[in-house]
Amino acid sequence: MEEFDALIRTALKEDIGRGDVTTGIFIPKGLRFEGVMFAKAPGVLAGGAVARRIFELAAPGARVRLLMKDGKRFKKGAAILKVRGSARLLTAERTALNFVQHLSGVATRAALFAGAITNRRCKVYDTRKTIPGLRELEKRAVKSGGGASHRRGLYDAFLIKDNHIAALGGDIEKLKNKLACARKAHPGLKIEIEAQDLRQVRAFLTLGFDIIMLDNMSRADMKKAIGLIRARRRKTEIEISGGVKLEDLAGLSKLGADRISVGSMTNSAGTLDIAFDVRQINKKSKSKN
Repeated sequence: MEEFDALIRTALKEDIGRGDVTTGIFIPKGLRFEGVMFAKAPGVLAGGAVARRIFELAAPGARVRLLMKDGKRFKKGAAILKVRGSARLLTAERTALNFVQHLSGVATRAALFAGAITNRRCKVYDTRKTIPGLRELEKRAVKSGGGASHRRGLYDAFLIKDNHIAALGGDIEKLKNKLACARKAHPGLKIEIEAQDLRQVRAFLTLGFDIIMLDNMSRADMKKAIGLIRARRRKTEIEISGGVKLEDLAGLSKLGADRISVGSMTNSAGTLDIAFDVRQINKKSKSKN
């Protein structure tokens, strides 16, 4: 988790600022504590290793033990993490909880969406609708919940959207030329295009894109589009996108697409109810961590 140290340090600085004045005044120096992070609701864990790293950085010398791995489904009351250390455990707890509660919320929501898929060929994918600075962690949380990851950003795959097409005047020849330029400039990257109706699907099929996204189309038109693509280009992946809700997934997955992208797995996940309790321990007691 050292790769996220800069992010963690920024989060700690935001909370601690010039110092934890409450702990500094009200907790006598030299006391030792044991803390337990536990679930107050069932869910799927994500961010456990981040929490461990937070305690290691904020409470030097703390001994942290993760009791479950990311992706683990747990019941209410399950212990997630135990830690022993100085009063700085109290200083670190809110930052650790903020990460775990949010990321576990994402993982739990992703598990709901992944579980609603009824066609094994199809997978639910995340999007770039993430909190700035947390994208990599949120995408890992989606994976922990059983979802798959779309492109990381604007750099690792092409996604030609309606605004890009409009900028070319909707000209298929210009689009074809740009596609050739894209493949030459970045031969290792997949190229996906967004289609909003059957006319566009038919036009794009002649160009040989890696993925065709069916965006905000009616279910009847999506079924027709999938039939056209499968008949003409069996290797082309098909993605369904546009305001997909949990209750839509079972039916949509039966249409035969490879991907269904769902922005709400990250941008509407909410937080999972997870708590952290501490107790003072005798300085002479032996650690069980």
